[in-house]
Amino acid sequence: MSGQVFLLPDLGEGLTEADIAEWRVRVGDTVTIDQVVVEVETAKAAVEVPIPFEGTVISLHGDEGSTLKVGTPLITVSGTPAAHEQYREAEQSGSGNVLIGYGTSEDTGRRRRRVAANREIAQAPKASATRVISPVVRNLARQNDLDLSRLPGSGPGGVITRADVERALDTTPDSTDVQRIPIKGVRKAVADKLSTSRREIPDATTWVDVDATDVVQARRTINAALPEDDKVGLMALLARLALAALARYPELNSTVDTDRNEIVRYGHVHLGIAAQTPRGLVVPVIEKADSLTTVDLARQLRDTTALAREGALPPSRLTGGTFTLNNYGVFGVDGSTPIINHPEAAILGVGRIVDKPWVVDGQLAVRKVMQVSLSFDHRVCDGGVAGGFLRLFADYIENPITVLGRL
Repeated sequence: MSGQVFLLPDLGEGLTEADIAEWRVRVGDTVTIDQVVVEVETAKAAVEVPIPFEGTVISLHGDEGSTLKVGTPLITVSGTPAAHEQYREAEQSGSGNVLIGYGTSEDTGRRRRRVAANREIAQAPKASATRVISPVVRNLARQNDLDLSRLPGSGPGGVITRADVERALDTTPDSTDVQRIPIKGVRKAVADKLSTSRREIPDATTWVDVDATDVVQARRTINAALPEDDKVGLMALLARLALAALARYPELNSTVDTDRNEIVRYGHVHLGIAAQTPRGLVVPVIEKADSLTTVDLARQLRDTTALAREGALPPSRLTGGTFTLNNYGVFGVDGSTPIINHPEAAILGVGRIVDKPWVVDGQLAVRKVMQVSLSFDHRVCDGGVAGGFLRLFADYIENPITVLGRL
C-alpha cells in the first residue's frame, strides 16, 4: 500500500519542536482533508494540527508524550504523492488546512468555536469535568497509575489540573520514592527565559508600600456607571496607572540590543500580563495597550488572560511584550522580587491588598495597603529613574482621579 507522509509543520515564532499531547486518530481510521489528527503542546501553546491529506491512517510517528522536531514525520496515510499538489492548491485557496492559530480565517473561526466550547464545558457541573482534562494531565496520571475518576478537581467547574495530580502523587503510599518530571513544554520555555534573564540582565529591585484605599473606591465608582459587560477590574486600573507612569518614564519601555550595544526604546507599550495557568506561567501580550481606553484595556485583559488559561492563544500572542505587569497578590502574598521577562527592561509587581494601620493627615487610620515592586535592567537606567517611576505609580494609586479623570 502506498503512503503519504505528513511532516510536523512549521509552528511559527521560532518553535522547533512539539510534544504529542493527544492523538485524535488511530491506525486504520479514515481521515479527511483539514481533519484534526493530533494535539501538540509547544513551548507556548497547545495547538491542534489538521492534516492536508485524506485516506486511511497507516502509522503514527510517535507516542503521546514524545517530542518531535519540526519537519520530521508525524503521520502516514494511504495515498499518492499527488496529494502534495492538493495540499498546495488548498493552501493557496485558503481552505483552512494549515496549522490552527496560524492559518486562514476559516481556521481561526474553528479555533474560536473550540475555545467557546471549552469555556462552556468548563462551566458545566463537576460530573462532566473529566471531559476537559488536559492531555498532559491525563498522561501524567496514566504514567503514575492514578485513577482520575477518584480525584477531585480544583479548576473551573471541577476540572482536574496538573497541580491536582501532583498533589495526589505526593500523598500516595510510595511518595518516598524519587519522581522525575521532565522539564518540557511551557515549563521548559519559562525556565530557559528566566535563566537567560538572570544570566544576561544586571537587575535590581525597588519597592514601596502604598495606600490603595482610593483606587479601590475609584473602581466601585467607575463600575457603578458602566453596564455589566464593561465592568473594570482592579488589575485593569493598575495597568492603566502603570501605562500613565511609563509615559513619564519611557526608559523602562525598552530593551538592550547587545549585538549593536544599543538601547532600543519603543514607541508603544505592548503590555505583558503574567498569568498562572494549568500549563504553567505564561505572559500574554496586549499590543499597544497605551492607546486603549480604560474600558477597552479591561476587556482585552479579561479576554486575553481567559484564553491563556485555556491554552487557546497562538504563540504570536505570547511574544513581543515591551513591559510586564505581574499580580502576585492573587497568591495571597504581600511582596516579591519578580524576574524580568527577557528581553524586556523592567517588570512591575503588585501584592495583595490588606487592611493595615496607616497615618492620614497626622491621624492613625485603617487603610487598604498594598506593596508594589519594580525589577529593572540597570543598563537602561539608574535607581533614580526606577525609583521615580515607582513613586509616581504609587502616587497614582493613592490619587487615581488625577489620571483616570483624563483617560
